[in-house]
Amino acid sequence: MTVRFGAVTIDWFGLATIRLEGQTGAVIYVDPGPAEYGVLDGYDARDGDLILVSHAHHYDPKSIRRVAHEDAIVAVHESIDASEIDRIEEAPEELPFVVERVRADESFVLGPLDLFTTPAYNDPAGGHTDDSGSPYHPEGDGCGFGVTVDGICAFWPGDTDVLPLHEDLDVDVFLPPIGGTFTMDRRDGAALAATIDPDLVLPVHYDTFEEIEADADAFVVDVANRGVPVVLDE
Repeated sequence: MTVRFGAVTIDWFGLATIRLEGQTGAVIYVDPGPAEYGVLDGYDARDGDLILVSHAHHYDPKSIRRVAHEDAIVAVHESIDASEIDRIEEAPEELPFVVERVRADESFVLGPLDLFTTPAYNDPAGGHTDDSGSPYHPEGDGCGFGVTVDGICAFWPGDTDVLPLHEDLDVDVFLPPIGGTFTMDRRDGAALAATIDPDLVLPVHYDTFEEIEADADAFVVDVANRGVPVVLDE
């Protein structure tokens, strides 16, 4: 299903893979892949002008090639190191595209698009930690992305807990992860949606594999009861 909001269309492929297309033709992909989860199986559009990769878990050269056209810009978080990813041999700078490293918490322009990044991480004192007590996503290892397309600002917070900085965001479309385990869960996401109060909420990063299974219908009811427009792309 394609979700339409104003001048922008939104498609969610599974996990955190999102496609945004503006009325004027700009196409953005967020976190394509990784291929091991099959979220882009059979997909080979190669139409993306801008590819955004939030952290190492979502970096996958094969998936990037499936979505990026030959003149695409690939923006990756500065922490991504292919030598530390068992399944990857190709560094971002080895891709046949223009590659830009980005930090968390900055604003910039790429072509006709305005973007910003936000920190994305799990609080070590929170519940999203491994058996050793280490956060699945340490601070400094990833980011969220906001991108404005034809006047519509869409925001994907990345693999993260709810953070105090999220409360001050002014966005039109909010794309929260709701799968829990490695990120905020559906209850956290619904509460944050009410705080941000966007014009539309479309949840992602759930049900792709067992650890992030979530009751999306319950999320919809929760968000709608808080007076915020919400939709599922399933």
